[in-house]
Amino acid sequence: MPDDVVRCEWAGDDPLMQQYHDEEWGVPTQGDRDLFELLVLEGAQAGLSWRTVLHRREGYRAAFDGFDIATVAAYTDADRQRLRGDARIIRNRAKIDAAIASAQATLAVQAEHGSLEAFIWSFVGEQPRPNAFESLADLPAQTGESRAMSKALKGYGFSFVGPTICYAFMQSAGLVNDHVTGCFRYGQV
Repeated sequence: MPDDVVRCEWAGDDPLMQQYHDEEWGVPTQGDRDLFELLVLEGAQAGLSWRTVLHRREGYRAAFDGFDIATVAAYTDADRQRLRGDARIIRNRAKIDAAIASAQATLAVQAEHGSLEAFIWSFVGEQPRPNAFESLADLPAQTGESRAMSKALKGYGFSFVGPTICYAFMQSAGLVNDHVTGCFRYGQV
């Protein structure tokens, strides 16, 4: 990528953050496993920076069995203890418990809606929502859709899915296009 490329400010100068911005963020995400992974990682970010979580993503993938939903849903107390000792992830007890509870909740969503994907995408009418924000300061922290998603997810037993986390999830999963209009990815996504 040329040095003069214009990106969303949050990508900064960290190569991993830039790669994530350039290749993943805002791209419509399909598939229950990928959506579950993003939900867990966005929840893990609570109180931290995305950079911190992104630099641990591979550790999360290894520690959480590739985010296989059924496997994580069946985790035992021994698995919880193992995860609390795993330096590759954020070892916050509440966040670990939330990931497991969210896997169990995902199974309930799948049973009722056919897939997590169908359920999640229903909040935007199955189509990505294009926005046209000129600067990072213009982006909302939450929206009516993220509040509705948060309420619905909590109703199934998901944790660490407040409206702000849900909106960050919607941005990362491409339910909304929140690349700023001057970003090279805005028109591509």
